[in-house]
Amino acid sequence: MEGRWVQIEQAPVPLRCWWNNPQKESKNVVLVLPEVFGVNSWVRSVVDRLAEQRIPALAMPLFARTAPELDLGYTDDDLVEGRRHKEQTTAQQILDDASSALGWLRQQYSQSKITVVGFCFGGHAALITSTLPDVDITFDFYGAGVATTRPGGGPPSLELLSNTSGKFTFICGTGDPLIPEADRTSIQQALREEDPSEIRLSYVEIEDADHGFMCEQRASFRPNASTLGWQLLMNEFKE
Repeated sequence: MEGRWVQIEQAPVPLRCWWNNPQKESKNVVLVLPEVFGVNSWVRSVVDRLAEQRIPALAMPLFARTAPELDLGYTDDDLVEGRRHKEQTTAQQILDDASSALGWLRQQYSQSKITVVGFCFGGHAALITSTLPDVDITFDFYGAGVATTRPGGGPPSLELLSNTSGKFTFICGTGDPLIPEADRTSIQQALREEDPSEIRLSYVEIEDADHGFMCEQRASFRPNASTLGWQLLMNEFKE
């Protein structure tokens, strides 16, 4: 099945999303939240890779108000541009747009479990989105800033963990300059305090992995760390 663009109109602003649905019925469906670089070719490849495993997936833009068709590469200039839009985005906007995308997915697959997978700023957004009742499982890949900030201002997004009803996994590397040791310690402690069993809420730290280790298009890509990340994700679907 080829991926394609779809427009979700039943939202505060139209959401131009990348969608790939390989089958009419599925036990699982995934909402992918992108890095600051938008729904670019790599994010679309994540959707298509899930579809190859017969898992329908939708990638939603996080900057639909300021850059609805953002599609950047990974140069320094691209990073500056992506961060410019990130600074104009609030947690409430993320919740509003994610609610619309989740509602659209429910219309397509009413009985499926919904997993949210986010990378970088999308990982931070995934933590925020995990508080929504439609979300069953969340994977936050190197969501920088969750221990110290919240988009648009307010207490750190990490404080939202108490509102996460489903399963939640935070994955990062020890070589990530955007998630220093102090932040990693705070995240791990918060997860353990909320779920001492570490079954529902879990923390995975990968030695020496840099920020962006899942993305083949970035210089920080780490094949072994990426393989582990994909294994953790796919194991959840097997369960």
